[in-house]
Amino acid sequence: MTNGTTGWTALVLAGARPGVDDFAHSHGTDLKVLIPVGGEAMVRRPVAALLASPWIAAVRVVSQYPERVGAVLPADPRLTVEHSRTTIAATLQALCNDPAAQWPVLVTTADHALLDQGMIDDFCARARGADVAIGFVERKSLLDRLPTSRRTWIRFRGGAYSGANLFLLSSPKVAPAIALWRGVEEDRKKSWRVLSAMGPLFLLGAAFRLLSIDQAARRIGRRLGLNVRAVVMTNPLAAVDVDKPDDHALVEALLAGRA
Repeated sequence: MTNGTTGWTALVLAGARPGVDDFAHSHGTDLKVLIPVGGEAMVRRPVAALLASPWIAAVRVVSQYPERVGAVLPADPRLTVEHSRTTIAATLQALCNDPAAQWPVLVTTADHALLDQGMIDDFCARARGADVAIGFVERKSLLDRLPTSRRTWIRFRGGAYSGANLFLLSSPKVAPAIALWRGVEEDRKKSWRVLSAMGPLFLLGAAFRLLSIDQAARRIGRRLGLNVRAVVMTNPLAAVDVDKPDDHALVEALLAGRA
């Protein structure tokens, strides 16, 4: 394994949106991350996959309810459960300002219920060396596997892509990328607004599909003064998270071998 001498830290975002979560309530809880998936709390699945990967030396789970989330997680000395900040970007900014943080950091989400060691190892091997890396799945590869799947797609020259909820942050110098994230956080499902944050020429290039996904990553990197890399995942199921009832039914079917 060539993952460095200290290993990576994984940060699992296990926050809850404000207000009543009807999706969670339909499964007998008020926290989405505690919805049962495959017979166990959803959050437990990506945490277990991260602990199984030789790339990962420590796992930090952040939540507004660390005691409740920690109660469903495995006992492991590499695992800590902590209070999150009010938003994802604020949590990541706090990470950059934490002198005790161990880098690089792999960021993922508690609703990434299909995350497995293979996906983690694939992403880490191809993200290594970048300042920021973002996991994507190409639409054709996912629709070949799941023809009825519905995702949010960003179109580039050569294909359309959906996020895989996997991010590499190499060091505190990625703070400008986190500031950009904070600026578009509320619009992350509206791809044109996210792209427009890069500037009008970038938006036009994407709108007319003049840029490939790799070219777009390099342009973002030049603007931020960082080495930004797009990692297109080998396993298309990396794009499947559990954000609504249809997702939950799909993941349960996949885990049971019915899809």
